[in-house]
Amino acid sequence: MNDQLNNNSEFKIFGATIETFSVFYGSFLVFWGVIVSFISGSNSLTSFIPSLIGLPILIFSNLSIKFTNKKKLFMHIVFFFGLIAFLGGLDFLRSILTGTLFQNFWADISKLILLTTGAYFLYQCTRSFFFARKNNN
Repeated sequence: MNDQLNNNSEFKIFGATIETFSVFYGSFLVFWGVIVSFISGSNSLTSFIPSLIGLPILIFSNLSIKFTNKKKLFMHIVFFFGLIAFLGGLDFLRSILTGTLFQNFWADISKLILLTTGAYFLYQCTRSFFFARKNNN
């Protein structure tokens, strides 16, 4: 199984805590936005949307690691930006419904990335929150 619960004290995904997993996810989104903007040659700020969503995830997940007494607050903020990633990715469905899918290849790939990774990230955050609530963390 991908995730492990060590001694029932801390929720883990791929061996990492949810905070560390969030750092990786935020870093991925920042990296993705920069790379897609570069590869596509886009001059539009919208190509950096994944980066703009990933940056607060990266910042607040790092803050949750550094300031453990504020971890709940920071991780709720991280969850909120993960929700924004997912909701932004839902625009991919509009491309399907209007028949314009992949007319703007890189934009649609970015939306698909936001949709799928955002959904998975929210799922793992929710599991982590339930685990913490169950174990009074």
